[in-house]
Amino acid sequence: MKTGILLVANLLLLGLFLYLLFRKNGLSYYKDGRVWLTWLAVAVITLMDELTSVFYAPAEAHRFIGPSAIVFIAFTAAFIHYMTTRLVEIAEILEHHKIFGGGVYSFSYLVLGPTVSFIAVSSIMVDYILTACLSAVSAVENATSFFVIPHFAKMAICIAIVWGVAGLNILGIKENARFTFCIFILAGLVFFNLIVGGVISLDADSIVRLKTSVDHVSERLQTGSWTRDYGIFIASVASCVLAYSGVESVLQTAGLVKTWREIGKAYIFLALTVGLITPVVAALALSAPIDFAKHEGDLITHYATMVHGVWFGISTAALASLTLIMAVNTAFVASSELLDAVFGRYGFRWFIATNKRASLFRIHLTNAIVFTSIILITQGSQMILADMYAIGLVASFCINMGSLIIYRYFMGTKEVIQFNTNRLVTLVIFFIFVSCFLFLAWMKPHGTTLWATITVLVLVAGLMVAKKKGPEIKSIAATDSHMDLILYLADSSEKEVHVFFRRPREEAISRPKPNEAYVTFYNPRHGTPTRLAKNHFRMVAAKRSVYQHIVALLKVIEYEFLDREINIHFGWPLSSWIDRLSIGVMVFNIMRLPKLFSRFNFNINYPARTFKLSRK
Repeated sequence: MKTGILLVANLLLLGLFLYLLFRKNGLSYYKDGRVWLTWLAVAVITLMDELTSVFYAPAEAHRFIGPSAIVFIAFTAAFIHYMTTRLVEIAEILEHHKIFGGGVYSFSYLVLGPTVSFIAVSSIMVDYILTACLSAVSAVENATSFFVIPHFAKMAICIAIVWGVAGLNILGIKENARFTFCIFILAGLVFFNLIVGGVISLDADSIVRLKTSVDHVSERLQTGSWTRDYGIFIASVASCVLAYSGVESVLQTAGLVKTWREIGKAYIFLALTVGLITPVVAALALSAPIDFAKHEGDLITHYATMVHGVWFGISTAALASLTLIMAVNTAFVASSELLDAVFGRYGFRWFIATNKRASLFRIHLTNAIVFTSIILITQGSQMILADMYAIGLVASFCINMGSLIIYRYFMGTKEVIQFNTNRLVTLVIFFIFVSCFLFLAWMKPHGTTLWATITVLVLVAGLMVAKKKGPEIKSIAATDSHMDLILYLADSSEKEVHVFFRRPREEAISRPKPNEAYVTFYNPRHGTPTRLAKNHFRMVAAKRSVYQHIVALLKVIEYEFLDREINIHFGWPLSSWIDRLSIGVMVFNIMRLPKLFSRFNFNINYPARTFKLSRK
């Protein structure tokens, strides 16, 4: 009876997968002169990365926090996939600014500038490098769990996997997506049978172990000191975050899809699949009667053997290897999109040139060399690679959340209103990630060393290039100077001088007057705003706050026009200071100006709009 039900369920599941595989435009489509991926294709590419964590993260978490791993892996699943709503919000913001791809790098560059963006690049590249290396090593460990081969042979197979996946990516993204989905079909069938078999195999002892896990968490978090409780909580979450590595890759590959809504659908799919599969499989395996010390490298494979026998265990080992190989593929795809955004911004067109299949072949070959080097340096040690892994992942989360908080502080929610999240909750998420980063930096010296080394190298090289080839250089060159404004006003014979401060993207100026000047301060990373009239002056606001730039300009005006009456005009702030906190801070600063410039006339006004009434 059980076998018959399982057979029917497997056939129905297989039929669904095949329908999705062969459906027209189900994974990719051609439009506007290029190939686009659908949300399903992008989600599956990332899912293969996240799903691989099932094969090593539960054992790693159990090694550090014991039975509590069952509860904290489930909690971390909910926490991480809830956090992805912020990544969807970032995708919409980037699309609004006509930025496609690059993920954390592009967003941190938009909000915080080149320095932080290069730290983001190094952090995410550490994650991708270790994703590829750890997945390749784990693939070999799972594939050889039923027999023994020499260590040098394992190393050779790891390197062969890296270069084989590099070749797959050189063939092009369309073929890549279809091949990845085929592996996903196998993974879906095996995990379905593993979970069903595991649930059926649950006995009284397993139920007791699950209850023990809950009791263990309760005891650990009741120390009598909230600071110690929080420290234990952070240590536990940081030990389980490795189970959801790769979740940021959907945002990183946003340049492969048409709109940000595809990113949102992909994250919902991940939450409903791997967000449920990982904690369920981890709970079933960690509650089974297994000697975890002997099966750290092949925990899930060994558990599969216990559930359905040796042949299913061999099938699971084969699936683990294939899935882990596809995680190497995710690292290639996402890192190539990242590097494409970085090198494209600074004009290294030769490095991001594509072949006939629209593949970034030079980037893929470079990645293969780097991944091979790390495997050789670490001698293919899964433990060392796992210890090094999480730091870059959490660092990228910190940068994303911090950048989002700062962006919403300045811009509020009015600019992008279709999708936005609660900023207080984002702040809490940011605080938790920063705490996890500090814990991992202290407890994982290998990972901290690798992350710090790559960060310093990327930062130094990046800043050197940015000084010569940064896209903001052209924007800064187009700026007007203080003296341009002074010379314009000096040509007027009027006794009164009027200076209007206006924001970018405001309405056009009508009928410019010789004694009036309009000033717009702008961020060079956002591009130079259009000059609306000959008395409209655009000035770069960099390295200092807009308020400090205003004070500097007013000092020059005060010095140059001692014999004239100066009138300074600010527009009425229509944005809610609660929604956009920077408005409240700016108004507070403007209130200080009359004390600094006592002979100036200051006006904050709102010109009335006229409406024509029509009668029917």
